[in-house]
Amino acid sequence: MTVTTPHPRTTVPAPLPLTDAVRETGQYGTRTEAATVTRTVLTALAALIPLESREPLTTTLPPEAVTPLLTQPPTPHPVTARAFVDTIATRMNVPTATARWHVTSVLTALSQQSETATTRLLGCLPAGYALLFGRAELAAAG
Repeated sequence: MTVTTPHPRTTVPAPLPLTDAVRETGQYGTRTEAATVTRTVLTALAALIPLESREPLTTTLPPEAVTPLLTQPPTPHPVTARAFVDTIATRMNVPTATARWHVTSVLTALSQQSETATTRLLGCLPAGYALLFGRAELAAAG
């Protein structure tokens, strides 16, 4: 007689909703604070994405990121990563270092939820944004 022992099923935990992931990543004290930071950063980010690139992104982004993507008018010119952080600092009335923390918390949490979306987003943005998503940015040799 053959005896088999059941193996426990391994399940991959479902990702946290983006706001909860931001709260955890940024170590925010409340979900409300994390939601405000998330909304502010995603609204500003959505404006940087060209209209023609938005529809494909909606299938790979978490729900919290889709609404701003569909409602924000695009900026008329590219924005550097540094200027993006400065925009968040102004909108939230915080120092640049705090704004960088907010941006990195949101974009890193977003990156952890969807590698596909992150790759697509980075393809729409000027060079310099990868570090804000928690990724290394390789420079072309030359």
